[in-house]
Amino acid sequence: MAFLQDAPQLAHPYRSDRLLTALLDRVFPSKRRAALDADLDALADYAQMTWERSARHARRKPLLTQWDAWGRRVDRVELTAAWLEGPQLTTRHAILAAGHESHEHARLEEFARAYVYHVASEFYTCPLAMTDGAATAIKASGNKTLIDRALPHFLSRDASQFWLSGQWMTENAGGSDVSNTETIARQDTDGSWRLYGRKWFSSAVVGEAALALARPDGSGSGTATLALFYVETMNGEDRKPELIIDRLKDKLGTHELPTAEIHLEGLPAWPVGELAHGVRQVAPMLNITRTWNAIGAVASMARAIALARDYAMRRQAFGRPLIEQPLHAQTLADMQAEFEGAFALAFEVAYLLGRVEQNVATLQETASLRLLTPLVKLWTGKMAVSLCSEALECFGGAGYVEDTGLPQLLRDAQVYAIWEGTTNVLSLDSLRALCGNNSFTALRKVIGGWLNHAHNQQAAFAVHAALDAAAMHMDTQKVERHVLEAGARGIAITLARCAAAGLLARQAAWASSRADERPAAALRRFLGHGLLRLSDISGEDTRLLLE
Repeated sequence: MAFLQDAPQLAHPYRSDRLLTALLDRVFPSKRRAALDADLDALADYAQMTWERSARHARRKPLLTQWDAWGRRVDRVELTAAWLEGPQLTTRHAILAAGHESHEHARLEEFARAYVYHVASEFYTCPLAMTDGAATAIKASGNKTLIDRALPHFLSRDASQFWLSGQWMTENAGGSDVSNTETIARQDTDGSWRLYGRKWFSSAVVGEAALALARPDGSGSGTATLALFYVETMNGEDRKPELIIDRLKDKLGTHELPTAEIHLEGLPAWPVGELAHGVRQVAPMLNITRTWNAIGAVASMARAIALARDYAMRRQAFGRPLIEQPLHAQTLADMQAEFEGAFALAFEVAYLLGRVEQNVATLQETASLRLLTPLVKLWTGKMAVSLCSEALECFGGAGYVEDTGLPQLLRDAQVYAIWEGTTNVLSLDSLRALCGNNSFTALRKVIGGWLNHAHNQQAAFAVHAALDAAAMHMDTQKVERHVLEAGARGIAITLARCAAAGLLARQAAWASSRADERPAAALRRFLGHGLLRLSDISGEDTRLLLE
């Protein structure tokens, strides 16, 4: 009989996830746990179902139909099954609504749901992140009209009332640099506003609303004169005629997500706040979406490792399972240790976000969150690509074959380093935070608190030594600004790894007291990989290499 390989099976993404269950055991209120467990169980059941469904049916891309048979412009987007199922799952399991409840664990509760759901959602979580960010930005604006109009839809627990919101910032002139935004906002004689222009990347064009940057007519150039506007996209079942979908992007990954190029030809709009400083008004939204990005990255890593581990127990090679081959086991253990660090930092940021929003955070926690948000986004984004690549290699040739569903993990992972600010953009943002408001001192105190709970001298010595080295590297009295900027990536990743190590030490101490030594092993392995990623930057070498 011919030898046939067994396909990897996906274990229950909640009950088999010891990191998530241990986190909730450690910090989540017991009185709220039963309801959360029920939602996480259901979302994990759905995740298993969609993995099995994807093996039977080839995934497809959304389809844009711009004209009907009689020449009427319709711009209708046909979506995949997971996207059609998204509104019911989102509202039934309170994925967004949970994050806006009035208790410090609200964001942790929300992101636990998002983590379990993410991969199965086929990136329906992208517009969920935008909607969450829009709700947060509108709340921060204090605009009661928009709060009353939009938030009941964004945070609805009824699928028939639920709305998605987009984020329309990027134009042809570039991504993160919005200073050349060409979309114009014009005011009608009745005082209402309309938007005219082109948006180059619109990731939630199928939603019912969006936040968009535009320049009020005659307001001048530059970033400060931009305003933030709220728009609605639908007239009942039909898309508003002032919103034109030019085409859907053909992307490396996130194929099921309909990313569009659009024209706005007088689309009605409402100012979110003052008619200037729109980028500042977007800031609360970016903090949310960058956290979603980090949670999505660790969710993709969790899926990749789960499948690779399962396959290693099934695949026989050289007379024994892969899991018993020393080098393969070493590779999987290295991946697991890095993943546990990323998981710990992503969920700590989610928890701190909830504490800050509910005004129960310490001053050090608040200042640290400003720094940790870009750090966790950039670090987990880069790690997701490398870890998913390593996971595909664990399957040999099968990891390179589309029918297995595995290559999609790597294609999709690449987006985490690009969405919501590239690695370089966020490294420079981290540098601004470090130089601006004593956030480095605050971060050291917060990490010190984690380490004090751990009582682990090895971890404390390694982390404090790395932080000392980073501080010397950033000494602004001795280092010129352009040198700091050139080395910003290394500084950012070093600080992210130090924070992750402190969190791993805290978790290891808690788990060891319950006779679970696996987190302690992850900590030792993580420290063994090193914390420092600093580099001496030679401007002359850079110039020579680029000639």
